[in-house]
Amino acid sequence: MFDVEKIRHDFPILSTKVHGKPLVYLDNAATSQTPKQVMDVIVDYYSNYNANIHRGVHYLSQKATDAFEMARDILKNHFNAEHREEIIFTSGTTHGINLVANGFESLLKEGDEIIVSALEHHSNIVPWQMLCEKTGAILKVIPITEEGELQLNTYKSLLNNRTKLVFVNHVSNALGTINPIKEIIELAHNADAAVLVDGAQAAPHIQPDVQKLDVDFYVVSGHKMCGPTGIGALYGKKFWLDKLPPYQGGGEMIATVTFEKTTYADLPHKFEAGTPNVCGAIAFGKAVEYMTEIGFKQIETYEHELLEYATERLLEIEGLKIYGPSSNKTSVISFNIDGIHPYDIGTLLDNMGIAVRTGHHCAQPIMDFYQIPGTVRASLAFYNTFKEIDSLVEGVKKAKAMLS
Repeated sequence: MFDVEKIRHDFPILSTKVHGKPLVYLDNAATSQTPKQVMDVIVDYYSNYNANIHRGVHYLSQKATDAFEMARDILKNHFNAEHREEIIFTSGTTHGINLVANGFESLLKEGDEIIVSALEHHSNIVPWQMLCEKTGAILKVIPITEEGELQLNTYKSLLNNRTKLVFVNHVSNALGTINPIKEIIELAHNADAAVLVDGAQAAPHIQPDVQKLDVDFYVVSGHKMCGPTGIGALYGKKFWLDKLPPYQGGGEMIATVTFEKTTYADLPHKFEAGTPNVCGAIAFGKAVEYMTEIGFKQIETYEHELLEYATERLLEIEGLKIYGPSSNKTSVISFNIDGIHPYDIGTLLDNMGIAVRTGHHCAQPIMDFYQIPGTVRASLAFYNTFKEIDSLVEGVKKAKAMLS
């Protein structure tokens, strides 16, 4: 059984008071909260076996190395990668995207084309614009519909023999739309193009199978999945990771170094220069284990029920509009109320202890499409409750009354 009250006991921060009111945390698309089980791993690491890894023969180093590499195995199994060395630890999704973009700089030439979608986070737009500036490649954009869904027919027309790369998020952070990435990947591969999927918003809600998807690159962040900040992972097919040059030079990523020539280490170390976030990786592995024990299918089902209830309740409020009302989405609701700036609503909700996000959510092209300055975004997680949604709805009603 899915016992949300039992789960909430694992998250000490959920008992926090904000402005004298119980915290209602609905900003999970920005950062999820961290359970005690993950915090305990962090404390245990720094209390009992803090050491640099891979280089030491002493006990602490070996213990830290084993735990770090075990975390890699956890992620390998979770995402169903074929090889453990296809999992590269990064500082987060942005790092993973930039690592791939940097690698393709040597593989693209002027006139080559790359495709992104209009649903992307800035982190999956700006690195490719920079890549185009460096290489002379041309950036094409898949447009969206009023429902916040990609126009697949236009995408098909954009693909041609000049297309080298396609970049799309699995789930929109601003709207919650779940993109049909399997079809997107198949179409790209038919055009001999590689595909990178930004999985930052999908991975907390859906368990992707990278082999089944046949995706070339998939990037995630630990702090979206009940883990700490500053850690993430890049999955890349071994073929591509072998082909791409290193992103950074330094310790760990070398095989031999002389002043005449340096040779690089095998995967995954080729892309993990310097001392990594050892504790972060170990904690990330524990966070994935924690969510797996609850069950991703159970999480998905419960969050969908929350989403449906929250959507129905919010639409009771006159003048409230939800953006991106796709029938296929995760538990994100972006909305505005006629005549009221989203920032003002967010500020008043905060005074009531309700944490939401306001603004363009690092997805300014989406806001430009809807011709709005931003939205109020309530993003739900498996530890949220129906009662908290009721609090949100009452809070929005009060804010509307105060601001109208």
